[in-house]
Amino acid sequence: MALNYYKNELKENAQLLASKGKGILAVDESTKTVGKRLAGIGVENTEDNRKAYRGMLFTTEGLGKYISGAILFEETLYQNHQDGESMVKKLNHLGIIPGIKVDKGLNPLPGGGDVETFCSGLDGLVERAAKYYEQGA
Repeated sequence: MALNYYKNELKENAQLLASKGKGILAVDESTKTVGKRLAGIGVENTEDNRKAYRGMLFTTEGLGKYISGAILFEETLYQNHQDGESMVKKLNHLGIIPGIKVDKGLNPLPGGGDVETFCSGLDGLVERAAKYYEQGA
């Protein structure tokens, strides 16, 4: 019974994400990367400023006409907008399906010098994915 529910939900989400004329908004920048965006406009890289930046995006009028899904950074998934409503609900109001970046970033590859890296985050993924789903991703 539960398996059929998840299959149906997955099918519906896939159809919504692939809606004609819509794209996916990648707002999964790490704290360091979004800090570069904020620095470019003279804004300090604090959690409150990152929240305000993402909240501005998620309350843009008409965004749902062009965006079907949003890939979030873990910090954003658990944040509330300045008005107290969760960022996930802000996206839901616009008809946008929130997703989540599940990797934990790049790390130096042992023996790879300063050039080679690997993507970490497989450890604990099953448990994190369950929490992400519970949070609305």
